Amino acid sequence: MDDQKKYARLFNDIDSQALITVGLVLLSAIVLIIVSQRGLNWLASRLHGQVRFRIFALVPLTRLFVLITALAIVTPIIIEPSLRNMVTLLGALGLAIGFAMKDYVSSLIAGVVSAIELPYRPGDWVNIEGTYGEVKHVGLRTVEIQTPDDDLVAVPHLKLWDHAIYNANNGGTSLQCVASFYLHPEHEAGWVRKALRDVALTSAYLKFDQPIIVVAEEKPWGTHYRIRAYPVDPRQQFLFITDLTVRGKTVLSAAGVRSALLPPDAALDARNAAQSTY
Repeated sequence: MDDQKKYARLFNDIDSQALITVGLVLLSAIVLIIVSQRGLNWLASRLHGQVRFRIFALVPLTRLFVLITALAIVTPIIIEPSLRNMVTLLGALGLAIGFAMKDYVSSLIAGVVSAIELPYRPGDWVNIEGTYGEVKHVGLRTVEIQTPDDDLVAVPHLKLWDHAIYNANNGGTSLQCVASFYLHPEHEAGWVRKALRDVALTSAYLKFDQPIIVVAEEKPWGTHYRIRAYPVDPRQQFLFITDLTVRGKTVLSAAGVRSALLPPDAALDARNAAQSTY
């Protein structure tokens, strides 16, 4: 009987009016979330530059604000808002969640942290534990990444706690691309470096207000050149790298510069280095 009285003091009397109010609040929250997400995504898709990314970043923050507001309205209707009741309820929920949904709740908490710290936001190009692509949606539990192969990968925010997050553009429009060339050691290095820089300068995808750097690294089998430059839009990165590679090979071949013959272990190292870039 004592336990029943405690529970009676914990919860308010729920009548039809209270149920209708709770239902309307939850329905309004769902409608607001849908309208805000579609409206902000629609607006951001028609803008460019920093404004586009800032509006994308408002999507998860708006959703979180609506959910917290709905919870703050509904809780006093169901539970008597006293200090003892709130401590009892939070203690019971914490104990149950700690055993049954530890990873899920950890992802939710990491989602709140991600909404505040913004390690990624829609429009960012990120690499999380080998998954590289554009962030399409930041939910409460997962972040959805669209890979270059058009796969949509849902990565839990839980990865924030113990994995490095590589963000290629960090909310901006500048994303560095790297095009590699492996050349035979017998060539005029100064001319090659200038020629590769000219290849980047004449690309239709080049963002002119960012630097162009040609890096040369001598290897036992030859010379490894890398063009580091920025496309106009991060979504053009693969077209940009392809353009640099194709036109660079054409210029070098026309000048009689030979490609290096890489031994198997060097080829493997080069492949791993290229994968780590993305």
